[in-house]
Amino acid sequence: MTTGGNTFWSSGSVPLIEPEFLSSIIAAASDIALVVSAEGIILSVVVNSHSESFGNLRHWEDRPVSEFLTRESIPKFERAHAAYLLGEVPKKQLELNHSDNAVWQYPVRYTFHRFGHENAALLLGRDLRPIAETQQQLVQAQIALEQGYEARREFDARYRVLLANTKQAVVFVSVQSGRVEDANEAAAALLGLNADALRSSSFAQHFMDRSNVELTESLMNATLAEEEGQVTLTATRTQASVIAHPVVFRAGGQRILMCRLETAASKAATPDAAADHALAMFRAGSDAMLFMGPKGVIISVNESFLDLVGAAHLSDVVGRSFGDFLGRGQIDLAVLTEQPQRSGHMRIYATKLVNDLGTRLAVEISATHLADADVAAIGCMIRDVSRTETARGGSSGHMSNTAPAEPARNVMDLVGSAALKDIVAETTDVVEKMCIETAVELTNNNRVAAAEMLGLSRQSLYVKLRKYGLLNKNG
Repeated sequence: MTTGGNTFWSSGSVPLIEPEFLSSIIAAASDIALVVSAEGIILSVVVNSHSESFGNLRHWEDRPVSEFLTRESIPKFERAHAAYLLGEVPKKQLELNHSDNAVWQYPVRYTFHRFGHENAALLLGRDLRPIAETQQQLVQAQIALEQGYEARREFDARYRVLLANTKQAVVFVSVQSGRVEDANEAAAALLGLNADALRSSSFAQHFMDRSNVELTESLMNATLAEEEGQVTLTATRTQASVIAHPVVFRAGGQRILMCRLETAASKAATPDAAADHALAMFRAGSDAMLFMGPKGVIISVNESFLDLVGAAHLSDVVGRSFGDFLGRGQIDLAVLTEQPQRSGHMRIYATKLVNDLGTRLAVEISATHLADADVAAIGCMIRDVSRTETARGGSSGHMSNTAPAEPARNVMDLVGSAALKDIVAETTDVVEKMCIETAVELTNNNRVAAAEMLGLSRQSLYVKLRKYGLLNKNG
């Protein structure tokens, strides 16, 4: 043991350490200590009492060290031990991975020390698991940090692309300073300057007769309006009347105003009258109106539809399948979605509307495929015909004085040329064939759906299809 010339340890000032105290001192000086013979046999194992994770290692004694090392650690130990036996004590610390019956593995950093016992070596080791765990935590933290930076860069790129390509003039203003945090080229052009000059400047300086505090306060008050608030301003450079639509949000610990800008002239431009009238009809019309996606998911409805199904709020209906409110469920829904998408529209389809309480209401539905819209949808006009059916039922016993319809005249022409039984049978067959053809066409040749629509069993439908020569039609 070298002490830099100090003879304290060799002068006899310190008495020899008693054997019963030596093991505890060695254990306290390391996490694990091994006494290894010249043959590589473990003579003794001493474990620090504070390192409970090692457990009881008494079974290591009198067994070769190599039995408790991983495959890659055995050559490293053998080289260091051979050098030790040749009198070259390894100066570099030796990191070995222990394994015990493949149950667990752990790394230990050892130092070799001479031991006055027939070339036996004293190996003092430090458990590297706490260091490995710390390194692993640092690696995970670094990975999470990199992922956070990557996500931030991705969001920033999306924001920049969106801001640069939108035609709407947009300005972001700090509530605290009143300065422009960011703006796009459309906003700069509207105010008569370039985007770089607009950024970081006072937003109020670009408008006439507005101080910084006054303008910020006006914009904040507009954000509190029940409907969309707006502030009318006059641009200093272009003298144009500008309308700002502000929205406030919090980011980075401060409040930011996002202002959408437009000129009063563009806002006052004549809108599409047909679109306005259609919107007014949708909101105030007496007939129920509904828009749904190609798969039948409801996008929007008017108040009349809510009244028909007894719903209190739009949230009770929007997002649900229209089939939930149809008498024949998915059968009706398939007809109302597939037929319009094939032919563009479908006229008067009779079915029943069912609310959440189970009440059934007779309705007629006309559907149109709106392929030219930004998002493809199917528009439905729904008319309550329950009162009409009741009126028809009440007057069914009274003959009309009006002239008979064409089908009725065709039937009358048969009178005198055939027996009544034959006339009725032939007329029934014609009507039955027409109904079957219509059901098969509406369900896009889905025989199961057509049978359910007609109230027939599938076997009965096939019999009638064969009877009228329709079995192979569209099959």
